[in-house]
Amino acid sequence: MSAPASPAEMRAFIVERLVGDTGEPDQVAAAARALAECAVPAIVRGLQETLGVPLAVEVADVELTRLAQARPDAANHAMAIAASVSSPDALVLTIDNAAVAVVIDLLFGGDAGEAVAPISRDLSALEVEVATSVFEQVAQAINGSGPRAFEFRLPVPMAMTGAEMHKHMLRDGPAVRVVFSLATAASRGTMALTMPQRVLLKHRGDTGVPAKDAAGPEWRTRFSEEVMRSSVTLEATMPLARMTLGDVAALAAGQVIEFEETAQANARLSARNKTLFVCEFGKLGQNYTVRVRHPYDAGQDFIDGLMPG
Repeated sequence: MSAPASPAEMRAFIVERLVGDTGEPDQVAAAARALAECAVPAIVRGLQETLGVPLAVEVADVELTRLAQARPDAANHAMAIAASVSSPDALVLTIDNAAVAVVIDLLFGGDAGEAVAPISRDLSALEVEVATSVFEQVAQAINGSGPRAFEFRLPVPMAMTGAEMHKHMLRDGPAVRVVFSLATAASRGTMALTMPQRVLLKHRGDTGVPAKDAAGPEWRTRFSEEVMRSSVTLEATMPLARMTLGDVAALAAGQVIEFEETAQANARLSARNKTLFVCEFGKLGQNYTVRVRHPYDAGQDFIDGLMPG
């Protein structure tokens, strides 16, 4: 887990947990589309060098989404996650079985004018490697260069598919998804990239966003200040114990339940039913206290719940 490194990032983390959104929707969508359209020529060049024949690549759709929804539902799709200096999941890349079939066919000399059937079985090791090479070309094109580069840690890790892909936990948060179509004259498949909104706006927040009026930035600043001044009720809870349903049903009035040994160090601080921090319960003078230990990580908490003790 990576904790926010500065007060500004900590504030952004809390607002994201409570409000569930980052950035203006129009700004995010415009920045994502501009980034994708600028990267298309580089993607086409990279794939042509690999395949030896041209493959049409177009931006098919841009949508706001959640990062946790980036994982494909179908087992015979593939997924890879590229980390960057600022985020361990800065870029989630996915490709469907139809696009893998198109690339495989062209790679081994298939006729671009003949239709290719989507792969109906699990992807083979070779097909996963080919999907990874496609992801590498896309990540390099998206990464860019200079001071605005995303600084992805390349090469892209080997793609996941099947059970491994479905078991991989993705952190949740506001994200943007760009869908590309990969097509020949007779066949078509899709590839998508999903990026946290915060990562996109940090590097390309001013890309493709038309100026509206001079009052726009000032209005947004005042609105943000009003949001930060709004009051929320904080609640601190401490885990009690793990019991079977039979034990719970047998509880009687006056019965004493023992705290677990680690309960005091695992209090949860929440607001509006959103857990924000893991805290340590204590006492200062006559007052009870909680000391913030680290931001709450839902994915890590889920994994810890699967492996108690």
